Amino acid sequence: MTTDQQPIVFNPLDPAFRENPYPVYSRLVREDPVHITPFGIKAFSRLTDATAILRDHKHFSSDSRNAGLEGVQQDPNSGGDSIVNEEDRPFLFMDPPDHTRLRRLVNQAFTPRALESMRPRIQQLVDELLDAIEEKGEMDAIADLAYPLPVSVICEMLGVPHEDEPLFRVWSRVLASSLDPDITVAPEVQKAREQAVFDSREYFRELIARRGDDRPPDILSALLTAEEEGDKLSERELLSTCTMILIAGHETTVNLIGNGILQLLRHPDQLAKFQERPETLAPHVVEEVLRFDPPVQFDGRNCIEQTEVGGVTIAKGEFVMTLIGAANRDPEHFEDPDTFDVTRGERDSAADRHLAFGFGIHYC
Repeated sequence: MTTDQQPIVFNPLDPAFRENPYPVYSRLVREDPVHITPFGIKAFSRLTDATAILRDHKHFSSDSRNAGLEGVQQDPNSGGDSIVNEEDRPFLFMDPPDHTRLRRLVNQAFTPRALESMRPRIQQLVDELLDAIEEKGEMDAIADLAYPLPVSVICEMLGVPHEDEPLFRVWSRVLASSLDPDITVAPEVQKAREQAVFDSREYFRELIARRGDDRPPDILSALLTAEEEGDKLSERELLSTCTMILIAGHETTVNLIGNGILQLLRHPDQLAKFQERPETLAPHVVEEVLRFDPPVQFDGRNCIEQTEVGGVTIAKGEFVMTLIGAANRDPEHFEDPDTFDVTRGERDSAADRHLAFGFGIHYC
């Protein structure tokens, strides 16, 4: 029996799968694009199907109360007392109209001008990390660059004192699983995540209280003052948004930087092309890394009204998975999808139509 005749085993908890999921993804796209997992969950691997689900908020919900990603959480030492309830979920896990309102307010803090103003400071942080690496004479790509850089940037954005950064590194490591469907997360990890959500929210509550009326020019101040027709973020919404920035912004960036370094080292011919034209190819390199090895491999939705995707009926109440890592290598949409090519974007205008940033109203 050849390899392709063996049953397809899609187990996101298997360390071997997490090390290299792409052979399994390839078979799913070609042989079983709507795969039924051992848990009875439909997993969609083709780009067209995954996109259809992610864009359709009429039939599919991101609300954590439906998908079971947050909801009412319990303190592991409290004997059942709630420490993070459903009103505290970030808008990443909401549907319209709540999501629409909150995203509109939060977007006021993330204007192109505000983000561009951070470029010099981010460059300074990168230079400091690289100088330390050069002085040491060796480099751990994750520990020395990919991990500390985004947490430092996020802390700068939110006005967190430098001495508190170690706290955020710990919380971020625990909260990384928040972007994975709960079915792929061990119960003890979920418990630790719940505690980290609570602790980080309490930290931000105290940080805001210490500020008083002081409004330094950072993202936190912009969130505090964001207003539309008299509507502002409540304290709960503000705290949840701060935690969401840590959840969505740190581990994903760590993965992107790490994956990018790894792929360039694994493909020296592509590294050489990049070194020849760094300014021109930099945007294409980032997009190709996002497509080829995305930081977030899965996304999940809960069906709230029966519908059909990929010729398969999805019943109300079903939880479905979209396999982003598989969809990004769908041969129907990407030429030679398993080839890492930093010049792909120069000849293919659709090269950036991957799902690494999601799709629809929750596009990052």
